[in-house]
Amino acid sequence: MKSAVETLSPTRAKLTVEVPFEELKPSLDAAYKQIAQQINIPGFRRGKVPPQVIDRQVGRGAVLDQAVNDVLPKAYVEALQENSLTPLAQPEIELTKLEDNDVLEFTAEVDIKPEITLPETEGLEASVEDAVVTDEDVEEQVKALQERFATLIDVERPAQDGDFVVIDLKASKDGETVEGAEITGFSYKVGRGGMIDGLDEALIGVSAGETKTFTSQLANGDLVGEDVDVEVTVSQVQEQELPELDDEFAQLASEFDTFAELQDDVRERLVRGKRLEQAAEARDAVLEALLDRVEIPLPEGIVTEELNARRQSIEQQLAYAGMTLDKYLEDEGQTLEEYEADLDRRVRDAVAAQFLLDEIAEKSEIGVDQQELTQHMLRRAQQSGQDPQEFVNHMLEHNHVPEMVQEIRRGKALAELVEDAVVKDASGNVVELKNLLPDGSYGDPAAEGDEAAEGDDIASAAPVNAPEELVQDDK
Repeated sequence: MKSAVETLSPTRAKLTVEVPFEELKPSLDAAYKQIAQQINIPGFRRGKVPPQVIDRQVGRGAVLDQAVNDVLPKAYVEALQENSLTPLAQPEIELTKLEDNDVLEFTAEVDIKPEITLPETEGLEASVEDAVVTDEDVEEQVKALQERFATLIDVERPAQDGDFVVIDLKASKDGETVEGAEITGFSYKVGRGGMIDGLDEALIGVSAGETKTFTSQLANGDLVGEDVDVEVTVSQVQEQELPELDDEFAQLASEFDTFAELQDDVRERLVRGKRLEQAAEARDAVLEALLDRVEIPLPEGIVTEELNARRQSIEQQLAYAGMTLDKYLEDEGQTLEEYEADLDRRVRDAVAAQFLLDEIAEKSEIGVDQQELTQHMLRRAQQSGQDPQEFVNHMLEHNHVPEMVQEIRRGKALAELVEDAVVKDASGNVVELKNLLPDGSYGDPAAEGDEAAEGDDIASAAPVNAPEELVQDDK
């Protein structure tokens, strides 16, 4: 077999492959045997029909087609390996010549992995925000915990912000009740928001037994975006009675004996959370700094495919939240053109990052062991809220394990970059990331090099191409 490659662009190649006819003989023989098993010819047993008879009865062309279909994938893969090409998508194959007993020739156009010259990583710097926990942050968390243990007391007064009310809600259009827009006996905290625009304002000042009507718009259904009349009836008004913040509360709400110990634990948890946020910011900042040092050509087919996948994911999230894209853009103060440009930039950055980290992982010969793969899949199952065994079974059944392995390799490659970079916070302090564990605490530096410790390091704990939320969430 002979092959030649034509570079159409840095990310697309055209292979021309010529296969001598003698190399088709095993596939021709297999085709004759298969066809012989499928046809009935008088005077011959099934499976024993000679090739000459098959040529007369079925046609030589049918045999050639079957043999060519068998040879093409193998010849294509061999040509890729011969020319050291890594395909990124399915090829466009065209049969250009088929001369019986002479030669088979075909071409294959395919998106390929671009050649990347790794940039210098020495002196790589990045900056992140300070990881600061204020007294107000602690008070807010303690307040939330206090409200969890509050009791509700009926009051004989109009509803105020922060009260709990039991309501019946009904939407109507032109005097007709809107199907699916009616609830009864629903407990709602005034001021919480998230239900229907105008509800909180309507409830303030309404007493038990009273009804109020206001105009709003539904977030889903056939009347999305249209004005409807909403009638809300309050059957009960309750206020929260909060427990005293003392040692007794600490014993009720936690495993601690004193309120001071509870406060200290809350602060420590917040500090750990800030460290994790800072670590995630550092990952992004280091990767962005490295990407600024290199030009990576991107296959437009891969970019388009990823763009479509992201759009579909966002549409599903919006539909689940009962929101249209137009409403989302309105709330974000963004035009459709700005949204598309932002999405395109994000996708291109993500694809470029994957190529770069794959190259680093390849050059560094980064491997993945079974323990790392198992931990990664369990973590992904937890993130998606799925049963771990069901998640693992799905990954195996649909052959997603190679993708999982690649995610881990990228994470480990990025971990190496982050550990070697100088990351400082806004105050100019060097941020310690090397021994930061997934719970936000610091591991034992003496465990450096230990496989279990390395596998748990925060820098490699999450996949680089983890599913994103709505495109503005990390702004």
